[in-house]
Amino acid sequence: MGLCLVQSRALLGLDAPAVTVEVHLTNGLPSFTLVGLADVEVKEARERVRSAIQNAGLEFPHNKRITVNLAPADLPKDSGRFDLPIALGILAASGQIDSERLAGHVFAGELSLSGALRPVRGALAMSLALHTQQVQTRLVLPPGSAEEAALVPDAQVFCAHHLLDVVQQFLPLGDGGDGEAAPGDGWARLANTALPDTAHLQGYADLADVKGQAGAKRALEIAAAGSHSLLLVGPPGSGKSMLAQRFAGLLPPMTVIEALQSAAIASLGGSFALERWATRPTCSPHHTASAVALVGGGSPPRPGEISLAHHGVLFLDEMPEFPRAALEALREPLETGHITIARAARRAQFPARFQLIAAMNPCPCGYLGSHQRACRCSPDQVARYQGKLSGPLIDRIDLHLEVPALPAEDLLHAPPGESTAAIRERCSTARQRAMDRQGSTNQALQGKAIDQAVALEPAAARFLHGAAAKLGWSARGIHRALKVARTIADLEGAATTQVHHVAEAMQYRRVLRGGGIAG
Repeated sequence: MGLCLVQSRALLGLDAPAVTVEVHLTNGLPSFTLVGLADVEVKEARERVRSAIQNAGLEFPHNKRITVNLAPADLPKDSGRFDLPIALGILAASGQIDSERLAGHVFAGELSLSGALRPVRGALAMSLALHTQQVQTRLVLPPGSAEEAALVPDAQVFCAHHLLDVVQQFLPLGDGGDGEAAPGDGWARLANTALPDTAHLQGYADLADVKGQAGAKRALEIAAAGSHSLLLVGPPGSGKSMLAQRFAGLLPPMTVIEALQSAAIASLGGSFALERWATRPTCSPHHTASAVALVGGGSPPRPGEISLAHHGVLFLDEMPEFPRAALEALREPLETGHITIARAARRAQFPARFQLIAAMNPCPCGYLGSHQRACRCSPDQVARYQGKLSGPLIDRIDLHLEVPALPAEDLLHAPPGESTAAIRERCSTARQRAMDRQGSTNQALQGKAIDQAVALEPAAARFLHGAAAKLGWSARGIHRALKVARTIADLEGAATTQVHHVAEAMQYRRVLRGGGIAG
């Protein structure tokens, strides 16, 4: 009887700080004490571990004083991920398995009362953090979690279905433990999963389904080529949602790093699915979503919709109907590409480099300027409705576009539009030009890099200066227009940004009708 140390990992944002599960068995009044700033679900591990060990046919030391410490003591721990390392620590401290052979392994898994292992949240994030920190170790995880962790290159991941499957691997030498798993015995090392070559061709709806709307498709192409945000304004039924839902297919295939980061955040949120591996996410929160739901929060901090849309698309339909606080919380992430959640007890940072596609009606009834029906809103109502979106937020959206309603004749008889694959090819070519020139997309340009990359011709500079002065644009608005113009030039294959590139970019920063928003 004595002391045993078992290694595990906690979750704090996308980090996976090390946790040492210390188990001490000693003579005294029988008890089972768990310390180390454990949350409620961690403390409940006492009952799960006791039942799992007994129902697996192993011996639980009822007549001993059991003390389990989760170190470091000042790091909050949550979820049932520590069930497996606690159980192994008790078995090792009581001499049923070899504690020395546990070294070099990291364990995580929730135990059922029968001893079966259940998946845990954030397995991919944990595996990615170990890979980033260059920690060489063996991960032992339940089914469902092990497959996630095996997506990380060079990760050594072992899948165990039951507590007994793990115990069999760490029996004392001479008692049947040789460290090698027999095929089909519930313990297996998983091969690393490669990035599929055709991932970008699967799971996306085709833009050819949208008939007409050539102007909107052009704006989507520009947005995809330069990573620009886009606001679609139009009456109900004009196709705004259909366009937005097909936008992710225009983006280039995900790199391994992008796919891992996106999947790791989804794993933290408990929404990762292997069939969506390397597919760019499209998050469409309902307009009743709170600021915490959008940007993240809670205790412990969890990623919000903007982080779940990392390297993908955040689609906000009926944008003015979102709470004002939720929309204003998007201002910093749109600029920085990450969100920092600071609370009194802890602080976590999540990546949030998403492309915002927003849709809204021009007025409360939705038919301002429409040829279908007459608008019944007063100018005051229109201004109040459009004024729900603040000027600073609108200023951060690169492209503003009106999407008119399609006449019935065009809807019924128009031929299918250009396919997603054809448009994506042009977008990928333009984006690669930007990457070769400056190492980033045009939207990410900052400071001096804007002047160097845009290469604005003198005539175009004079044209932009005069237009910006008349329209009263802010400095941010001018820079956003320059970035869009550079993307238009890249789509055309031009080395410099010319007058017609700037003129087209200016058309995408128009003022909404009703005067509620100054673009």
